Amino acid sequence: MSMDPGLQAFEIESAELLEQMEQVLLILEDTPEDEERINELFRAVHTIKGSAGLFGFDDVVSFTHHTETLMEMVRGGEMTLNDALIGLLLQCRDQISTLVDQALNVGEPTTAQQLADSTRLQAELDVAMGQKTPPPVEESANSSSPNENTTSASGSEGNNENWHISLRFGIDVLRQGMDPMSFLRYLSTVGDIVQLVTVYDHLPAAADMDPEACYLGFEIGLRSSAEKDEIEAVFEFVLEDCTINILPPNSRIEEYIALINTLPEENLRVGEILRMSGALTGQELQEALTAQASADVTDNEESEEETSTPAAPPLGDIMVDQGAVPKPVVEAALAKQAKDQEKKSKESQMVRVSADKLEELINLVGELVISGANTRLLAEEDNNPAMMETTENMSRLVEDIRDTALGLRMVQIGTTFNRYRRTVRELSRDVDKEIKLRIHGGDTELDKTVVEKISDPLMHLVRNSIDHGVESPARRKEMGKRTKATVTLSAHHDSGMIVIEVSDDGQGLPRDKILAKAIEKDLVSPDQELTDQEVYMLIFEPGFSTAEKVTNISGRGVGMDVVRRNVEALRGFIEVDSTPGKGSTFRIRLPLTLAIIDGFQVRVGGSFYILPLDLIEECLELRQDLLDGQNGGSYINMRGDVLPFLRLDEVFHTDRTETGKPHRDNIVIVHFAGQKVGLVVDELLGEYQTVIKPMGQVFQHLSGISGATILGSGEVAMIIDIPALVQRINKTLHNRPEVQKIANA
Repeated sequence: MSMDPGLQAFEIESAELLEQMEQVLLILEDTPEDEERINELFRAVHTIKGSAGLFGFDDVVSFTHHTETLMEMVRGGEMTLNDALIGLLLQCRDQISTLVDQALNVGEPTTAQQLADSTRLQAELDVAMGQKTPPPVEESANSSSPNENTTSASGSEGNNENWHISLRFGIDVLRQGMDPMSFLRYLSTVGDIVQLVTVYDHLPAAADMDPEACYLGFEIGLRSSAEKDEIEAVFEFVLEDCTINILPPNSRIEEYIALINTLPEENLRVGEILRMSGALTGQELQEALTAQASADVTDNEESEEETSTPAAPPLGDIMVDQGAVPKPVVEAALAKQAKDQEKKSKESQMVRVSADKLEELINLVGELVISGANTRLLAEEDNNPAMMETTENMSRLVEDIRDTALGLRMVQIGTTFNRYRRTVRELSRDVDKEIKLRIHGGDTELDKTVVEKISDPLMHLVRNSIDHGVESPARRKEMGKRTKATVTLSAHHDSGMIVIEVSDDGQGLPRDKILAKAIEKDLVSPDQELTDQEVYMLIFEPGFSTAEKVTNISGRGVGMDVVRRNVEALRGFIEVDSTPGKGSTFRIRLPLTLAIIDGFQVRVGGSFYILPLDLIEECLELRQDLLDGQNGGSYINMRGDVLPFLRLDEVFHTDRTETGKPHRDNIVIVHFAGQKVGLVVDELLGEYQTVIKPMGQVFQHLSGISGATILGSGEVAMIIDIPALVQRINKTLHNRPEVQKIANA
């Protein structure tokens, strides 16, 4: 049974807000006085509470109300965020997430454990607040710009001489047996209501109206000698279900500005904002509008004799000139208006699309690419110029469609990186270490599928750095380091791939210890000579661990093996750099997408291969003079540099004579991870849009091949795994004296 669309929207929104809440709390740990972040945190909690109230999720509303109350005190300066309070709010965030999940599982009652956790955390919140319970601030759901129906009692409307009450009743007030008009009648017993503005834009069409729901809000001017507490007591029974702001007589400019910034309505005109905040009376607004209209008429009359029509002066300038509103208040109203417009513009540009639909679109684009290649091949065989021109145009359009479709799945990796802030915070406390997480390149984009599959490997690497890489504060102090260690997550693009690095400033990898453990496990022989990189890669062997004891974090020899397998499953490659006493860096290189790439087609004998175009440096004929003096070896002197190469017919055991065609050696120079190598082929066939098809179970471990594609002719071409071939060349040529001789020549 599918979920109601409204509940689906609530599920998505609450998940995003809870994620935002966690990230903001972790950022506030370093900058606890950041008012903008504090306000952002409050809005997230407040929005979850309001949305949950719409669906009658009482457990969510009740618990979130306590969290919101504490956040209101922090926002008001009554409390200061510290490490303990942030930890408590993180627990509250987790509990809200649990309650939301429970609420969405219709028919499943709240468990005793969930109730116990809510009660415990509510008690801890009460203790943190010192048993203070200030009135909550809750806006009615789905507020929008108001139209005004104004009724005024006799007397002055000047709000500077009266109390100004901004009131929004909760949508469930009527269901709870409360009559909004009774509160207004009771309010008249503590003073004279000299102004009453009804905000009814939230009122839906008659067909959509719920007779049990309250859609109204009020802006009230009250002349009274009562104290603020007495006025607030009028609304005592609905304080938890409504938004109420009470400004005293002769309010200061700062208070007007604060109220403008907290008005729940959006898409308001400047005059409406000022009127609702109490900074402007209805009469003053009408006078300003009349003056603006008069100026507009005068300008139009004058424009009949001129070539251009000057615009009427802005309403804000008119009100300032008339002395009705101070300039800072008008500027605050303009700023709110601009912010609301920007928010609406961003929201209108965003469309939520199911990941399954995107996957289906990518698959269809892939089939379109293959079909286009087939059409182009047929046009070339018929040698029809008009048809060839048409297919060229179609190929360009298909390429544009491909890039656009792939762009839809590209997401920033920063969202994934931010998830580890909480991990680092909690694990560092578990192991009694001081660790800070730094993030660089969070705006780097790659395929959403890749992001999802790289999440677990990154988690293992981060946990490994915390447990094994970083020393204890006491040990770091002995070594002359800062007691607070740093774990860094970074990402950048390189040669058509994305490079993700997890690094720390810890003790580095113990080379001798790793090698001794590998010899003990018979992974290498005692007399075998290994480079540092080869020794470090041993930690990715199944069951390998140098930990002296097993902890909750690591030591079982499982995590790093998972890292390598998952990275290789993504057609990626992992490297390790380490310096004793200074730290380690784990570098993962991944393709930007797993679906379609720009390739370069070559032929070796009767077989066709595809090389990733982004990794190709240049192509040239392998002339004899490049081989002279090398005895036909596997390297050439390329403009003074040693260039090793592989013959693909030898790598893949291809018979170059099976086609009956003469072959001529061509060398394709590719680069990867700062290294250049050559691949010798028979024929260069040019660029080719390549739809990547996964290899079957039987061929998954085939060395040097990362996938396959279907050509326009229907034949299958293998996609070359450049990183794997570079590794093979490095092992073959490592420490060969003749190579060193060329390098030193």
